[in-house]
Amino acid sequence: MNDLLHNQRSEAAGPVECLGQSFPSDAARRDHFLKLLAEKLQDPAFRKQEGFPQGTDAAILAMSDPPYYTACPNPWLAEFVAHYGKPYDPAVKYSREPLAIDVSVGKTDAIYKAHSYHTKVPHLAIVPSILHYTQPGDVVLDGFAGSGMTGVAAQWCGTAPASYRHELELTWKKEGRAAPKWGARRAVLNDLSPAATFIGANYNIPFNVDAFAKAGKQLLKAVEQDIGWMYETLHSDGKTVARIDYTVWSEVLACPSCAGEIVFTDAALDEDTKEIADVLTCPHCGAQAKKEQMDLQFETFIDPATGQTDKRPKRVPALISYKVGRTSYTKKPDQADLERVSKIAALPLPSDVPTDLFPDSQMSRVGRMKTTNVAAIHYLFLPRAAQAMALLWNKATSHPEPRTRNMLLFLVEQAIWGMSVLNRYKTLMHGRTESSNVNQYLSGVYYVPSHTSEVSPWYNLSNRLERLAKVFAAYKTSNNFCGITCGTAARLPLPDELVDYIFTDPPFGENIYYADLNFLVESWHGVKTDPKPEAIIDRVRQKGIPEYQHLMYSCFAEYFRVLKPGRWMTVVFSNSKAAVWNAIQVALQQTGFVVAEVTALDKQQGSFQQVMSPNTVKQDLVISVYKPNGGLEDRFKKSGATVESAWDFVQTHLRQLSVTKVKNGELEFIIERDPRRIYDRMVAWFVRHDAPVPLSNDEFQISIRSRFPERDGMVFLPEQVTEYDKKRAQTAQAPQMELFVSDERSAIDWAADFLKARPSTYQDIHPEFIKQLGAGWKKHETRPELSALLEANFLRYDGTGEVPSQIHRYLSTNYHDLRSLEKNDPRLIAKAVDRWYVPDPNKAQDLEKKREKALLKEFETYKAFTGRKIKESRLEVLRAGFRAAWATKDYATILAIAQKLPDETLQEDEKLLTLYDMALTRSEEQ
Repeated sequence: MNDLLHNQRSEAAGPVECLGQSFPSDAARRDHFLKLLAEKLQDPAFRKQEGFPQGTDAAILAMSDPPYYTACPNPWLAEFVAHYGKPYDPAVKYSREPLAIDVSVGKTDAIYKAHSYHTKVPHLAIVPSILHYTQPGDVVLDGFAGSGMTGVAAQWCGTAPASYRHELELTWKKEGRAAPKWGARRAVLNDLSPAATFIGANYNIPFNVDAFAKAGKQLLKAVEQDIGWMYETLHSDGKTVARIDYTVWSEVLACPSCAGEIVFTDAALDEDTKEIADVLTCPHCGAQAKKEQMDLQFETFIDPATGQTDKRPKRVPALISYKVGRTSYTKKPDQADLERVSKIAALPLPSDVPTDLFPDSQMSRVGRMKTTNVAAIHYLFLPRAAQAMALLWNKATSHPEPRTRNMLLFLVEQAIWGMSVLNRYKTLMHGRTESSNVNQYLSGVYYVPSHTSEVSPWYNLSNRLERLAKVFAAYKTSNNFCGITCGTAARLPLPDELVDYIFTDPPFGENIYYADLNFLVESWHGVKTDPKPEAIIDRVRQKGIPEYQHLMYSCFAEYFRVLKPGRWMTVVFSNSKAAVWNAIQVALQQTGFVVAEVTALDKQQGSFQQVMSPNTVKQDLVISVYKPNGGLEDRFKKSGATVESAWDFVQTHLRQLSVTKVKNGELEFIIERDPRRIYDRMVAWFVRHDAPVPLSNDEFQISIRSRFPERDGMVFLPEQVTEYDKKRAQTAQAPQMELFVSDERSAIDWAADFLKARPSTYQDIHPEFIKQLGAGWKKHETRPELSALLEANFLRYDGTGEVPSQIHRYLSTNYHDLRSLEKNDPRLIAKAVDRWYVPDPNKAQDLEKKREKALLKEFETYKAFTGRKIKESRLEVLRAGFRAAWATKDYATILAIAQKLPDETLQEDEKLLTLYDMALTRSEEQ
């Protein structure tokens, strides 16, 4: 690790190389490219790019460190990738299997905690993927980079300590994998948010740590000299001057009985137990009520930004925490404290404090932001905090050396949330210790608490400065391995097919409103997110699931364009809604990616499990997808939608899948090798190419087993079977697939698996079938009667003719007295009669045609439906009808039926959504 300490560049380090050019120093390099960027910003066409942030030229230039980072679309990013990357060469052999990772690993690591962000995947969770899919020097992309952890991971591959390398190599050896090739990778980071890219840039661009640490101490000392008097109080001895750590400010409520004022903290906080009471007692009349039953008191004030009268919650200082030496004390504010607070409140609002109005958003329309009338950024800062934050920001931005200046801002901006009224005073809540740290705000939301902890700059930043200096001394690298840009992932300034691997954690649905949350920090920088292209579900901005899916499609299409053929992308998914999950899958497949594996970490057992049901998404998922190699695409263009092109896809797809997966020492069933799942992937691929599917499901299921070896219900390439058989021989039990029954199709699949193993009578199968129709059943899907499902999809032996071989095999195996009997023995017939069984392939085809005909006949009733919405429907009918309409290019029928369906019916079924979305696209093109 000592070598890493020498990796920090200083401005006097001598000549530097940048994109093939030589400069006397980093300062000369930066000045050269800043001048070019300033000229670019004068070009109206440059500023009209989609996702271009909102800010002045001066503000954008102040945040930027070109050519490696610009707080706008980076005009040098294409050159960065072309200079350091390698062009796609189809002659270079490349083969990888999907890799599952634990996205929770590393959340306690020091560098992960160096700067907070709303959500992020730790770099230590990303490192294994980069090592697995890439070689040293390869280009890794993250278009939703957030705070830049993918860049940190790419560099960590070259700077990881020996202990980490040894541990990972041992793990991979136990798993039968080759040792990783250590060495830094080049990273390209993009995010729509200037705040996020600024964090990412400071994580990944080298700087002089010693100079930063020294400047940070000087900054805090200068602030103390200027406004230290604001944070002074007298100790209980009446003589000793102490420094305030934090002051608890409490809202004032009105008693519903006597209208007397109640200071929330005084009435709710038990000074001995530090618990907050549910019921408050009025100090004036003794009446008791909950906080929710009391009115919040407001006071009028002159808004310094507008000169207009406005109102804000009445807040009073209720408690002061301070130190004498190293000992902490608390006290009620005395008269001198109150006079000091009044003196500070009379000061003018510093010009460095932003006064931007909060945009109309989901968070400003509801909750405490609305009830406390927080209309603008400066409303979030009490007078003393406003003075302190303004001084911190001013002194940080005034530092003469650009990289040190940006790192000082990297430090100071972390105080913005903590020094605002969003900072909660943390106590014992109803007997549960939430945290001993009073400097804490709710993440992912603007929440204005009833009592806020107004912390001093030193309490907030002193320890943080020390931690940052220590962390970056150990982790930073000497070379610029990252290119960082700010803009939409749907328009990346990158050339085609030059990226070797993509790791991405995009926004999922309405989990986090990134643009709204970043508005607070971005207002201080003066450069804000353009929310129009943000891929999110947002009712205020009229973005529903269809709009979200379209935005994600645009981003994934751009990923597809820049990724080399045959290479991989890892997508981290964090949303519990099936509709959002399907939107992601459809967007991925429509852009050309093929899903190879979906895994989730089993938190209890510490192992990975594959996700089989799209309706049981309850935790972080890791989606592994690949871009088909150019050979498959070229062959398809020549041959068209033929049967052989379908098998060509299957051959290519099987080569990308894991051959074996081990869970808890046992072989795991690989879902993607199930012939039914393979058929779904093949259909999606043909639909994406606007081509008719050349094989029916039944024809496919019959043929795949004759074309490819099958083991334990999974299909393999001939060259893969040996590896699987070897691993299978080492385990005592065959892998089992657990089916989740959520609709008619999965119910048919469950019944087929059940009857393959055990031909049964209606009475035998019915109790087991009923157990499957549980809470996972889709809300708008008609539940099938077992008798109808059996009649349409299976055969029943009626006692005439020979006993079918499927039943005979089962009875011979399970009833020893029947083994030597002839097929027409009366005792055999008696046991076989009325048993349902899976038909042989030829008869299955006949049944499939008969069933398809019946489904299309029922689909006609949906077409004739004249009501507003078809509240309950059969998905199998809708799927059959949509498939038939798609095959004849009857897009109007698909769109018309879709209008009659509840949103959930369409959005929660991947197959319907795929055909609908493609039909919508094709109809718009006509």
